[in-house]
Amino acid sequence: MTSPVIPTIRPARPEDVPAIVAMVHELAEYERAPEQCHLTAEQLTSALFSKDPALFGHVAVDEHDEPVGFALWFLNFSTWAGVHGIHLEDLYVRPAARGTGAGRLLLAALADICVRRGYQRLEWWMIDWNPAAGFYASIGAEQMNEWLPYRLSGDALRELADHASTAGTCTDD
Repeated sequence: MTSPVIPTIRPARPEDVPAIVAMVHELAEYERAPEQCHLTAEQLTSALFSKDPALFGHVAVDEHDEPVGFALWFLNFSTWAGVHGIHLEDLYVRPAARGTGAGRLLLAALADICVRRGYQRLEWWMIDWNPAAGFYASIGAEQMNEWLPYRLSGDALRELADHASTAGTCTDD
């Protein structure tokens, strides 16, 4: 029996975009929400590779340099600590590559970025039924129970934005 090949982690490249988009859609399927996933290759290319990107990505690649997992992330900022951190938006490893260490290596790459840049936090959200909770606990990640996520979207987002314009609020960047 051969042991699984340990993937290599590297920053995402433009040629990885189709595979990452496919995996994002696989993740949406896994999370039982495929109808909510509308990501296109054009959108991801623009987000990752524009002049001043706000999204960053790493891929786990096999021995043929084919992506088998990814991590998409962006910077956050702690006003209390006065430093940036990383928010991991999505981490996914294809089923065939699970057990190879790809997930741990992707997280380790982001942890390394945090340490080298002086960031104090690597944070992410996880759907409550995801069996990865045990893995996350095994690497020392702590569930944040005292902070509750909130989201403003759709009609509610537009209604609040309308309030800014009617109140004379300047929102130009």
